[in-house]
Amino acid sequence: MKFTDYDLLPTLQTVLEEKNLKHPTEIQHKMIPALLEERSIVGVAETGSGKTLSYALPILHMLKSLENRGLKVSVDGQPRALIVVPTRELGEQVSKVFKYFTHTTRLRVRTVLGGSTLEIAKRNVQGAFEILVATPGRFVKLMERDLITLVDVRTLVFDEADQMLDAGFLPDANKIVEACPQVLQKVLLSATISPAVQKLINELFADVEIIKTKNSGQLVPSLDTENCIIKDGKRYRYLEKYLGDKITGGTIIFTNTREQCDKLVSELKEQGHSCAIYRGEMDKVERRSNLKLFRDGKINLLISTDLASRGLDVEHVGRVINYHLPREIENYIHRVGRTARAGRKGLVINFVTERDQALVDQLAKMKRK
Repeated sequence: MKFTDYDLLPTLQTVLEEKNLKHPTEIQHKMIPALLEERSIVGVAETGSGKTLSYALPILHMLKSLENRGLKVSVDGQPRALIVVPTRELGEQVSKVFKYFTHTTRLRVRTVLGGSTLEIAKRNVQGAFEILVATPGRFVKLMERDLITLVDVRTLVFDEADQMLDAGFLPDANKIVEACPQVLQKVLLSATISPAVQKLINELFADVEIIKTKNSGQLVPSLDTENCIIKDGKRYRYLEKYLGDKITGGTIIFTNTREQCDKLVSELKEQGHSCAIYRGEMDKVERRSNLKLFRDGKINLLISTDLASRGLDVEHVGRVINYHLPREIENYIHRVGRTARAGRKGLVINFVTERDQALVDQLAKMKRK
């Protein structure tokens, strides 16, 4: 199957050709035709599988087709497509994917993301535009102030829904859906269907078609795993050994808490390792700057909590180290999904203590399936 087999506008096909995108991934192949038929979809696929493009292309096709028929957006603050994302970083990535196509489609993409002031958010929704990418908290504030209206929304997307629901997103999701027209194409994307995601599906996506890839909720085949047994609680000496190994690409090291994250960064810097921290409750400008340093390859170690486990797409991550393993299997799947993306090879190293045995047993069962 090729992208050229889809009935997409020439303006979109031109960009796909420019970017040498020829063959869709599994989730793209399953979702694009369904969304072009204006069906509502729940898409469940492993991280790094190309979910953003699977909904971006049909949305762009629909919006430009409306414009070509003389139905141009002319009312200020009234988008036709709304994409709700859990974090600023994912919002920036999603916006970037849409903007790849704006030089041929001339469609307008705006963002309303956490971490920016309300004044900036207000300015971003002034004038007429077609597509809005937003984090829920900031967006609901604008909606409550009547600075934006959803009466003309044709497609609503909840991306990385499992992460938003971890943060108590369901009430905001209901408000957003209620503000949209009754006839609405709804799209929900998730790497896993946790109990919270299932509740959202039951409440807002009842009877909607669920599309799953064969590896959804599973570990990707191109991921190699190594378990390092920690018997004395002294993790750092084991880490030093692994940091001496040569790998291709950067390494993300995960901890479970901000305190663990800060302590590890301090230890690494004391031993002369160049690294950056990426966690909640730190200066947002510094966090973004640290991510850019890692993304650009200027540093090869990023130390993080689960904040970095979802949504971030950094191409050169060759290794993930779970310095502290998470309690939940869903969090593990998201963490290791930062590497071995889009069919590339990747390595995960797990530091395993006695308390981690239940998770390790779950992982072993997954591999046997």
